[in-house]
Amino acid sequence: MKRSEINTIIREAEAFMNRSNFYLPLWAGWTLHEWMENRKNCREIFTSSLGWDITDFGSGDFKRKGLVLFTLRNGIPGKTNKDYAEKIMVVGEDQETPLHFHWHKTEDIINRSGGNLIFELYRDRDGELDPSPFSVQIDGIKTEVRAGESLCLTPGMSLTLEDHIYHRFYGEKGSGTVLTGEVSKVNDDNSDNRFYEPAGRFPEIIEDEEPYRLLVNDYGRFLGALR
Repeated sequence: MKRSEINTIIREAEAFMNRSNFYLPLWAGWTLHEWMENRKNCREIFTSSLGWDITDFGSGDFKRKGLVLFTLRNGIPGKTNKDYAEKIMVVGEDQETPLHFHWHKTEDIINRSGGNLIFELYRDRDGELDPSPFSVQIDGIKTEVRAGESLCLTPGMSLTLEDHIYHRFYGEKGSGTVLTGEVSKVNDDNSDNRFYEPAGRFPEIIEDEEPYRLLVNDYGRFLGALR
């Protein structure tokens, strides 16, 4: 992805969050100079991979297959007392996060506001898609779903996804951009994701302009911070 594209995506995400009355930590808007001034006190941000995360999953087409994430809270198994994580995400209409599961993480996905969020779910069967129906929790209510059926979360609804549940999601066309929350066990995007079809997680960036905001995968390069 080009840095200019990432910069535009973040500006649009910030504007959408502000319209939705969802506000990020002050450091989410720091300039590179402010990061340099404050980096010695930011070890938790660096080691827990907090902050902006933009991905096109290797598609080369962010609007069709991509996601904006901002990790607000996270821990490191066995190294910190935090055994939980929280993210906010921006999902566009017809913008897909491809089919995947997590080896260890259980998560609640919440439609915070905006449009409708559509899910397709399968249980994992040795890496393949189990065609049999199964139960999930929707807002704490046990609900039986058919493998692969479209499940719609309107604003305020939430879905609990246990480990080894394949899930694909996107914003419903015509309903608007979705402000999407995630509350989960500790998050590890380097080793806990299993995509059904090969997908890239952190993009290679073509530096055609200066970063507007640093991404979680920028800290080491721009700040010399230990991850």
